[in-house]
Amino acid sequence: MPLQEIQIPDSIKQLEYSSGAEHLIDTANEAIEAFMLADQTVIENFVTCDFHLVDQAISWIEQNHLLTGDRFCEWGAGFGVAAMLAALRGMQAVGIEIEQRLVNEANAVAESLDNPAQIHFGSFVPRDVEGLHEVASEVRNVDTDEDDMYDEIGIDIEDFDLFFAFPWPGEHGFFEHIFEACAASGSLLLTYRGREGMNLVQKV
Repeated sequence: MPLQEIQIPDSIKQLEYSSGAEHLIDTANEAIEAFMLADQTVIENFVTCDFHLVDQAISWIEQNHLLTGDRFCEWGAGFGVAAMLAALRGMQAVGIEIEQRLVNEANAVAESLDNPAQIHFGSFVPRDVEGLHEVASEVRNVDTDEDDMYDEIGIDIEDFDLFFAFPWPGEHGFFEHIFEACAASGSLLLTYRGREGMNLVQKV
C-alpha cells in the first residue's frame, strides 16, 4: 500500500495549545533539563523536539477529522511527551523507548502529572518486517533485534491510528518502511523534521 503525504500548513503555529499542554511541556522540559545536567552517561541519540508544535499538529489532525480511531503510539519515545500530549486529549496513548533510563524518567513525569500515557521499554520495530535489513543498514540509533513489544503492550501495531516519531536525518525512510509494512490502512505517521517542521503521511 502506498503512502500519501498530507500537507500540514504553517498556520498550525497559530493554533491554541490543548488544555493542560503548556503545563505538561513545562514540567517535562524541567525534568529533561535536570536529567541532562545529572552526572551520568550521556545518551547520544536523545534529542528533544518542539513539543508545542507536536501539540498543534495533533490539534490540526483532529480538526480535519483525519483520525480513524483514538490509539496513539510514539516510536522512540524519549520522555514520552508526545504520548502524554495525546493522552491529554483522551487518546489511548503509549510510547516505546529502547533506553531504560528514559523510560523510567518518562513514567515518573507521567505519574507526577497523573497522565495515563504508558511508556514501555523495548524496540518499536516489529519482528519479521519484510525488507527491513536493507533499509536499516544505515540506521544507527534503532534496535531491530529485540522482542516484539506489541505483544507486551497488548495492542497490535495495526490497531494504532496515529504514530509519532522524531527520526534522525536520513532515517525517515526506515520509519516509513515499518509504517507502510505494518500499519493499517487509514492510519497516520506524524514525524518531526527539525527546521522542516512536521511531516504527515497516511497509509492508503
